[in-house]
Amino acid sequence: MNKQSEILYELDEKPPFGESFTAAIQHVLASFVGIITPTLVIGSTLGLQSEIPYLISMALIISGVGTAVQARRYKSIGSGLIALQGTSFAFLTAFITGGFLVKSQGGSNEEILAMLFGITFLGAFIEIFLSFFIRYVKRIITPLTTGIVITTIGVSLIKVGATDLAGGYGAESFGDISYLLLGALVLAIIILLNNSKNSWLRLSAIFIGISVGSVVAFGFGLAGFTTPDKINWFALPIPFKYGFDFSWDIFIPVALVYFLSTLETAGDLTANSLFCGLPIKGKNYISRIKGGLLADGINSMLAGIFNTFPNTTFGQNNAVIQLTGVTSRHIAYFIAVILIVLGAFPFLGVILQNIPKPVLGGATLVMFATIAVAGIKILSSEKIDRRGSLIIATSFGLGFGTMLVPEALQQLPSLLKNILSSAVSTAGFTAIIMTLILPSGKESKRINRLNLNKQAKAYQK
Repeated sequence: MNKQSEILYELDEKPPFGESFTAAIQHVLASFVGIITPTLVIGSTLGLQSEIPYLISMALIISGVGTAVQARRYKSIGSGLIALQGTSFAFLTAFITGGFLVKSQGGSNEEILAMLFGITFLGAFIEIFLSFFIRYVKRIITPLTTGIVITTIGVSLIKVGATDLAGGYGAESFGDISYLLLGALVLAIIILLNNSKNSWLRLSAIFIGISVGSVVAFGFGLAGFTTPDKINWFALPIPFKYGFDFSWDIFIPVALVYFLSTLETAGDLTANSLFCGLPIKGKNYISRIKGGLLADGINSMLAGIFNTFPNTTFGQNNAVIQLTGVTSRHIAYFIAVILIVLGAFPFLGVILQNIPKPVLGGATLVMFATIAVAGIKILSSEKIDRRGSLIIATSFGLGFGTMLVPEALQQLPSLLKNILSSAVSTAGFTAIIMTLILPSGKESKRINRLNLNKQAKAYQK
């Protein structure tokens, strides 16, 4: 790698302890809320309050382990980069829908979690398998289809953020003006700090917004602090603590998200490579992406075993690398230790669990909308012709249509209804199928040339 003036420490250099710890703290501050929020949202939405502290602990521990796996690059596993791993937002809709399905059938909290973690474990093998065929996957999933899926994920999650903003599911005074003002305060703080010239304030905007909002909520009596009847001071990772279960109805939508998240991870690792001054073409680049995707799948497999949700590389992690100029992968080991220590003590999960719903809603509304914006950016980076417009319109029409009018699917067979009830699954499948069926501009020209040749030969005869 060529030495770049903006890079303070290169990939294999070992910064002093103090600088390493400081850089690691910045990565954790930028990613901490993102790591725990999917668990908070899934747990709260499905009524799993008693299990949330333990689930948060497992999310942090596995994120730490996964980050170390990515950086270590043992043989063909890992990217060898500071690719911080965290619980993926992309799976929220599929897991919430699946959890409610188990709940509607009379399933207990343990049965819900057994199903979700069993699906997490088995679904991880999809990404592991795809890591060996990344060249072919990129031919099938284009920026057009990826942009459609990411946009649909963001839009479908906005409902969750807006619900929390109004008080959360089952709130006695749902939509109370005090809840809305509290959420708006958090939202305003995050927007204000994100526009600050101070890099620390920008990186910590969500963390500061949630902290200030929580202080205001407790200070004005808008929230109370509750603790479970029983809580352990130390969280011991127990393989399949809640059991193991499986359902095709729930697995297929999750499998699609695993399939599509492969390209997202490849994009994150490509950006990471750029900030590290590494080439993004050639054999070494492909090897790095392949190793990163393989590690991503293995980390999600570990997540299912140790009772948390699928992991993925975090995009906000790249911003910290660019800001600090510290690209040394040894920083990842400091990050890993910090995350594991934070997760080892469940009382930290209790504190996080008591974040008031309107506060969490004010923060997640921004993050979920940001996912949609990322999808729009990917779409706008492509030249959208008549074919592309048709694919986007059809995918969004069917995806958002099933989300806004779920009653339209009531007469379908159970398996098909559960697959299509997820806006992400519907939009994703539609985009992929139409991309394969409708010829691209180059393909259309080739077909036209073949037809003209056939006509010419027929005329000559």
